[in-house]
Amino acid sequence: MKNATPRAARGRPRAFDRGVALGAALHAFWRRGYDTTSLAELTAAMKITPPSLYAAFGSKKELFLEAVALYVALYGPSLARALSEEPTARAAVARVLLEFAAFASAPDHPRGCLLVHGAANCTPDSTELEAALRDRRAASEGALRQRIERGMAEGELPADTDAAALAKFYGTVVQGMSAQARDGASREELERIAQAALLAWPRRQRRSRRR
Repeated sequence: MKNATPRAARGRPRAFDRGVALGAALHAFWRRGYDTTSLAELTAAMKITPPSLYAAFGSKKELFLEAVALYVALYGPSLARALSEEPTARAAVARVLLEFAAFASAPDHPRGCLLVHGAANCTPDSTELEAALRDRRAASEGALRQRIERGMAEGELPADTDAAALAKFYGTVVQGMSAQARDGASREELERIAQAALLAWPRRQRRSRRR
């Protein structure tokens, strides 16, 4: 009786590290964006075959959303720490901007912000991904607004400060800094942009003393 040969396809453990592959996909999407990153580029970066990608992640869209979640888990907490640890709203926003200047220009990962550029100029088939990133950006803007409103309640900012507009302004600055970083701006150049933006911070007017 001949010995039965085991089936190669059934029950065989995955031949790659899923976490490593996801990290490679994150960098590929971060560098080129969702629509312009081809399946061939993804599988080459991840060092897997297309069937393996679909088996492990479901689809390119699901892979992208999982890569975005990994990005937020890795880099998102810095925003929350800055907003919670600094004693004033201005110090918190300054830290957000300056830390982003360092992050967006760092040499150990693609430049800029995945949440800003990852799903830009999407095709109609990918609009839900664009919306997903927009929601992430809106959440960050909302956190900025809450910290500004807290600063108003504590008397740091004028009572008539438009917290929503101020949060949107600094969110826009971050997005602009991301674009500048992708164009090659250095950390020092981004820090100068941050410092210039902080000049727009509202200040309470001091009452003049009567003589």
